[in-house]
Amino acid sequence: MALFDESVQVVPAPRRRMSRSTAVGIWALVIALIVLLVMTFLPTSFVIQRPGPVYNTLGATTAADGSEVPLIAVEGAQTYPTEGALDLLTVETVGNRQRTPSWFELVAAWFDQTRAVLPLDLVFPEGLTTDERNDTNAALMLDSQKEATAAALLELGYEVPGFLVVYGVIDDGASAGILEPGDEIVEAGGRPITDIAQLRSVIQRLDGEPVPLTVERDGIEREVEITPNEVADADGEQSWLIGVTLITDYDFPIDVTIQLNNVGGSSAGMMFALGIIDTLTPGQLNGGQNVAGTGTITADGTVGPIGGIRQKMFGALDAGATAFLAPQSNCDEVVGHVPDGLRVFSVGELDDALAVLDAIADDGALDDLPTCDSNAIGR
Repeated sequence: MALFDESVQVVPAPRRRMSRSTAVGIWALVIALIVLLVMTFLPTSFVIQRPGPVYNTLGATTAADGSEVPLIAVEGAQTYPTEGALDLLTVETVGNRQRTPSWFELVAAWFDQTRAVLPLDLVFPEGLTTDERNDTNAALMLDSQKEATAAALLELGYEVPGFLVVYGVIDDGASAGILEPGDEIVEAGGRPITDIAQLRSVIQRLDGEPVPLTVERDGIEREVEITPNEVADADGEQSWLIGVTLITDYDFPIDVTIQLNNVGGSSAGMMFALGIIDTLTPGQLNGGQNVAGTGTITADGTVGPIGGIRQKMFGALDAGATAFLAPQSNCDEVVGHVPDGLRVFSVGELDDALAVLDAIADDGALDDLPTCDSNAIGR
């Protein structure tokens, strides 16, 4: 019995031709994949901001040598136990001028409410080197710590005299070869100087003419003249520059040390001040709860705006905070963007922040306190 009939020829079925629409769809998919691959490697002009590390001003941090130290340490005054957290928030930037995020990363960040896509020039100004940017952020951090300490001690009734110090001199600036880091500016234009605003006022009044300065260096006073050689545009107004970065220093009656490595900028000022006050006063300023916040601060207690507040709110929520202290001047960025589970309070002065903490600690009427929704924005 034959299994196969060799006389029968098997003719293969005709191959079905691909329809035009199918072919078009396949080629469109191939082209899209190629474009996506190319875009992954094309340079962009944006960076991404996302929530960064959270630091409890009442807790410990890692010092430069790797040891664990209190974030705020006080000597020369009675200190008291603290509980809970007064968290300061940071943001991380993904990308720089050497390596910007890919278009794929940007698209993913665009649809992630915890992240923000920002122009590269806004975060890394053209002409400013990485070292210069780091130096500027370090100066801002140092200045914020001093301002926070002054604000806290003044709030507690201490006398805190201040003076203006040169932090850095720009190589090709007007002060190069004349001023040095560490110089104290005592007078400008014959007027005593104790802060940056006073010096700026004298420089602008002279309108490009030489600025007479009395500076103290190594305990010796000397007279110098600096002729501004640059003009900057700030908020639509022209400002003369003398090519230095300055900080306001203070004669503190007690020693306050703030240790926070690898964090720059001035946005932690308010939380530093609250942490210092809590350390120097009996009881728990926050009622032992977890409170977070952000904002610059000046010695007179004024709380100023910061960047990345939306990312910081998500960072606070992730860290377990239920209450968030936001600068009043950032309220327009807060309204409509508060994460579920976080209650945001608007503060314009250090006293406003203290009032919120008092209400939290005493189970007070939180509904009576100003929020960004209930407070007039930009008041």
